[in-house]
Amino acid sequence: MQPKVTAVKGFRDVLPAEARHRRRILDAVERVLESYGYAEIELPLLERGELFSRSVGVTSDIVEKEMYAFEDRDGTLVALRPEGTASVVRAYLEAGLSRSEPVARLYYQGPMFRRERPQKGRYRQFTQIGAELLGREDPEADAETLCLVEDLCRAAGIGKVTIEVNSLGDAICRPRYRDLLAAFGRALGTRLCEDCRSRLDRNPLRILDCKNDACRAATADAPLMMDHLCEPCRRHNDRVIELTTAAGVALGENRRMVRGLDYYCRTAFEISAGGLGAQAAVGGGGRYDGLVAELGGPETPGIGFAFGLERMVMAAESAAAGAITEGEGAATGPDFFIAPISETAAATALAIARRLRGVSRVVELGASDRKLKAQLKLADRAGAHWVVILGDDELARGRAGVRDLRRRRDYADCVDLAAAGSEIVGAVEGKSKGEA
Repeated sequence: MQPKVTAVKGFRDVLPAEARHRRRILDAVERVLESYGYAEIELPLLERGELFSRSVGVTSDIVEKEMYAFEDRDGTLVALRPEGTASVVRAYLEAGLSRSEPVARLYYQGPMFRRERPQKGRYRQFTQIGAELLGREDPEADAETLCLVEDLCRAAGIGKVTIEVNSLGDAICRPRYRDLLAAFGRALGTRLCEDCRSRLDRNPLRILDCKNDACRAATADAPLMMDHLCEPCRRHNDRVIELTTAAGVALGENRRMVRGLDYYCRTAFEISAGGLGAQAAVGGGGRYDGLVAELGGPETPGIGFAFGLERMVMAAESAAAGAITEGEGAATGPDFFIAPISETAAATALAIARRLRGVSRVVELGASDRKLKAQLKLADRAGAHWVVILGDDELARGRAGVRDLRRRRDYADCVDLAAAGSEIVGAVEGKSKGEA
């Protein structure tokens, strides 16, 4: 026997029970997004590598360590997308939306790729659903985005969430703060890890984001951006909190938050859910007013966020007090199982199945080379409600019997083989209700 071929580390299959759960969450989230006026955009999996080095930042872990990047045949450096915001902005500029839609609300969903250490709920291929609001710089846009985030969490059924916010300043106040933080970091010397020391000249804010315990202890007294905001940034932050709180959304403050992407400014936020342990984040986002210009467009403000679908599923399972496993949380099964028990009955069985599906009934079709007992066993395992049994005798009479697997009753000749799908449904449901 040949050895099995297994999935690549960090990549996995999503089996039907989880796929149904994911689809329910995605559908709920998309309904909320569209109620806020967002329209869906589909993005390519493969982008030019420079898109992410110019947007996410060459000092970010994503670009430095995690991005799947390689040279195409023509020598172009390409990358599997590690996040969605840069791709949305690239599409926004390439399609000329910056001219035709001064304010654009776009959302996306699909797989992203990062070569990070796999752990529960975090994989090297993962699904994100995110949204971007381009063309608005006012604090009202930030507040509405935070309200949208909470509404999405509620619709997805992920239970109580915590939304933590911080301000990362802007092009006026952040450079001065960067210099101050860099000087603080250099004074720490070897108390910082090698990665943090290398970032002091390029992006010192990242030392606040380091997961190394020694670095976190060394930077416990580091100066914080919130204490060094310019007056416009301070007013913006205060107004965002005022508006969001007035709308009934509770916010927490996290002054060490810098997020893992270099393009954020002013409002930044993270969303955490209960029941996920130490790694409680399900999503995050923030304002990125310089990103469009960085990618070659006009000065255009923007704010957005993204959720990890796998983390949302885990949070929803925790909130429902039970994990979804294969065979659990599944659909209730097909409405009808059509069981042809002779080769000549196969064509009629297929035609009846199509008629029933045409009236929105879920139908599973058996194989005519299987005995009736085997087909009934398959129907029972699938969770079917009714089994229509078709053989040569049924074809001769033009009528077929039905077995109600939920009530364990048989209804003789209640299906007219020439009837429309709606008539078949009416006859079977009527018989079943009449003998309930």
